[in-house]
Amino acid sequence: MLGLIAPGCALLPSQLVARTGIEAFWWIGPIIVLIVIPLLDWFVGEDGTNPRDEDYERLSHDRYYRWCTYLFLPIQLTGLVIAAYMWSGDELGVVDKLGLAATLGFVSGIGINAAHELGHRVERLERWLAKLALAQSGYGHFFVEHNKGHHARVATPDDPASARLGESLWMFLPRSIFGGLRSAIRLERDRLHRKGLGWWNVRNNILQAWSMTVVLYGALLAVFGPGMLPYLLLQAVIGFGLLETVNYVEHYGLLRRRLPGGRWARCSPADSWNSDRLVTNIFLFHLQRHSDHHANPGRRYQTLRSTQEAPQLPAGYATMILLATVPPLWRRVMDPKVAAHYAGDLGRANIAPRKRERTLPVYRLAG
Repeated sequence: MLGLIAPGCALLPSQLVARTGIEAFWWIGPIIVLIVIPLLDWFVGEDGTNPRDEDYERLSHDRYYRWCTYLFLPIQLTGLVIAAYMWSGDELGVVDKLGLAATLGFVSGIGINAAHELGHRVERLERWLAKLALAQSGYGHFFVEHNKGHHARVATPDDPASARLGESLWMFLPRSIFGGLRSAIRLERDRLHRKGLGWWNVRNNILQAWSMTVVLYGALLAVFGPGMLPYLLLQAVIGFGLLETVNYVEHYGLLRRRLPGGRWARCSPADSWNSDRLVTNIFLFHLQRHSDHHANPGRRYQTLRSTQEAPQLPAGYATMILLATVPPLWRRVMDPKVAAHYAGDLGRANIAPRKRERTLPVYRLAG
């Protein structure tokens, strides 16, 4: 239930400002994600305990955990409507409206995480809810690309969402954003073609998800007017930018093994970065147990495990997001981690092609 704090952030700013007079609370989303959570992660620490084997089935079918993801959506959308009303009025200055857009953007980005959990399920309701959760960010193609593209190609040079050793966040973002879009369109076109259907079809998953964004944005514009459009678009960019920054953190430098026949080995916990920081795991529906998620994508978030095989991030996602925005600091921390994971043999890592000649000789384990 604590995972619902994230969409609740969209409901907090107006109340906090009204009660305290402190206008910085319009920025409550970034404040919580980038300041409060890293501090709590540091203070509370890690929890590497796993569900017992005998509890797995019970946990998997416990509907309490499903309702935690379902309830994310009405809270998220209520916050968006309130924000649209405030963006359209004259009560807030530009800086305050930007702060509110940033807060909604962080909620939107975490909403993609809720969509991620729902989109992995086979139940029709949950898959439709996943598309609805993506409407605020306008990132509906993620529904196709993540499940059919990213999971198939993760930790290989073919995956636009797997960051390469030596690749900065700012180089990664356009490659992942546009590469993921192209891949999603290609995958969905091929799927429809195999069924004898054209692109313009009601069964097109991408068009279904994008249509939800069009309807949502159209309704908000019709009710509140065009003055709120720049802030609506800004929160969407912040939302999917946050998602892609998390993608950068999750697989940086990691590479699956090549099998003798040239195929990639099945994804294992060793191919994704893991973190057991308790506070962020609660906040993000255990997304940080990403190693187990990729090794076992059918597992629901409450049953994900931490394993010895998984490489460990030095901090939680919130802290790593901050670190990633400063490439020299990021590389100083993470490049040696990648080298250590491969016992000093960076020939086994996923290295940015332009950095390969300079990177290979640099990182060697002492002794």
